Amino acid sequence: MKKVLAAGIMCLVFMSPMFAGGRSEGPAADRTDGPVDIVATTGMIGDIVSNVVGERGSVFVLMDDEIDPHLFRPTRSDIARMQRADIIFYNGLNLEGQMADTLVQLARGRPVYAVTELFDETTLLEDEEDEDYFDPHLWMDVSLWMRAVENVVAAMSEHDPPGADDYRSNADLYLRELAELDEYAREVIASIPSERRYLVTAHDAFQYLGRAYGLEVIGVQGISTESEAGLEDINSLVNFIVQNRITAVFAETTVADRALMAVIEGAAAQGHEVVIGGELFSDAMGPAGSWEGTYIGMIDHNVTTIARTLGGSPPPRGFRGRLSP
Repeated sequence: MKKVLAAGIMCLVFMSPMFAGGRSEGPAADRTDGPVDIVATTGMIGDIVSNVVGERGSVFVLMDDEIDPHLFRPTRSDIARMQRADIIFYNGLNLEGQMADTLVQLARGRPVYAVTELFDETTLLEDEEDEDYFDPHLWMDVSLWMRAVENVVAAMSEHDPPGADDYRSNADLYLRELAELDEYAREVIASIPSERRYLVTAHDAFQYLGRAYGLEVIGVQGISTESEAGLEDINSLVNFIVQNRITAVFAETTVADRALMAVIEGAAAQGHEVVIGGELFSDAMGPAGSWEGTYIGMIDHNVTTIARTLGGSPPPRGFRGRLSP
């Protein structure tokens, strides 16, 4: 049994009797005739919640597309915004590690749910740097993120029983789209020649994607961006890249590329050319209002970019024909 399943869950269990298994049992905010006021910590969570609640809820996303959730500390205005919410959704599994104390306090006045709370441990990947923790990046496996959708349905139906049928209906439509996205990801990654199925990224956020779709994934940094890659880590990765004739690595939108550039320079010193094959969305989606600013668009961009760079044959404009060629 792991020591923690979610950021702050252990302290929430021991510090607040209103938490059990990552979910607040505290009083719900008073319901009105208006939409349910919902705060989601990340864009990935906000997008699935929006698709479930439809017009019955208004969703505010705390972290924008430029914020790294591993490092995020809520400001006073962030806390004030969460205090006004009827219900809060967060990822858990130590993704929002700097927010644990804040979530404890907020749970005393409203429901606070980790969307990963009911996941079976056997489906989770360990943090290779600390076996007491799990990898929080479940959204990289679409089939796992579909389970998070079900958790949102259950939470919203508990909080707003009159809306339960709407939440179920909305979720069923969205889950069909996600099932199609999952199949698309499998097909485009399978089009990559087997000897080129190596995904080297700025930090280790893509292990679930690799397990689901058949890629060997190596991150320059570990699962959390709080720690930086050391010289030994970089040299080891350089040797791996040279030995396996890897020609492309991938930057991430929320992670500095200093360590990645050091890897490229190290490979060059051994006479091996490596390029940045594209920029992937890892801990945040694209800008709000863009295709990549949706969960489906984020995954579409990632798997299409990976397949194109590594020699696969994805459609020029991706899953829904909405990517730039």
